[in-house]
Amino acid sequence: MANITYGSLEGGFFNKMIDYLIDKLEQEIHTDELVDSWSLMKTPWPILFILAIYLLFILKIGPKIMEKRKPLNLKYIMMAYNLMQMIYNFIFVTNIFQPELFNAMISTLCRESSIDFHIRLRYYSFCWYFMFSKVLDLIDTVFFVLRKKQSHVSFLHVYHHVNMVISIWLFCKFFRTSCGAFVGLMNAFVHAIMYSYYFLSAFGPIMQKYLWWKKYLTRLQIVQFIIGLTYGFSLFIFDCEFPRLFTIYMIVDVSLFLYLFLVFYKKTYSNESKLK
Repeated sequence: MANITYGSLEGGFFNKMIDYLIDKLEQEIHTDELVDSWSLMKTPWPILFILAIYLLFILKIGPKIMEKRKPLNLKYIMMAYNLMQMIYNFIFVTNIFQPELFNAMISTLCRESSIDFHIRLRYYSFCWYFMFSKVLDLIDTVFFVLRKKQSHVSFLHVYHHVNMVISIWLFCKFFRTSCGAFVGLMNAFVHAIMYSYYFLSAFGPIMQKYLWWKKYLTRLQIVQFIIGLTYGFSLFIFDCEFPRLFTIYMIVDVSLFLYLFLVFYKKTYSNESKLK
């Protein structure tokens, strides 16, 4: 009899959770005809196809092709790519810092209802450009494979790239709240600095003595995750106008990123200190 009661309670809790999730999905997920008309946004299939080709190449096809070949010299291609990414992210950041948009972002960190429609529409477009930048980030891994640096194709690296594309696509497709602009701005700023480092490092040994700040770049990424996690919890604490489901997802996702980056930092720089 006790088992039946326990099972009933367990089943009741499970059913309530399902009902809660369905209710939240109906309340928080919505599409927009204009956004759906943009490239890659109508259905998830184009993005999933890109990710499938990406994973297939970096994990199977690429290593097989390069198995008996010498590493490709991609110095100038990589420099052009890193410079383009650096400029792309800096432009993204400077556009958000336009007075009208920046003031709107600050005023809607928790509440979005007061934002003008034309400002909201501009944030929609920024969301798409941000998502597209994450698609461009996938090229990083292709360079690793073609240069036969397969050890760089770690779980953290691949998970980070794939997860970011999927997460930002879902956000742009179904949520699109301006409350998320702060996180995008912070991420673009970090990536602008990161690609600046990559661009300079492509010059080779002549530039190495000026790149002592690599460790601090990783620290900056970790700080980014801590701020993002704090912001995620504050959305709950202050009952902000941000989708609850995406907030939960964001907290779990950023927590995992933070853990993986801390492990990477400890492994990389503690070993570096021992070698010195």
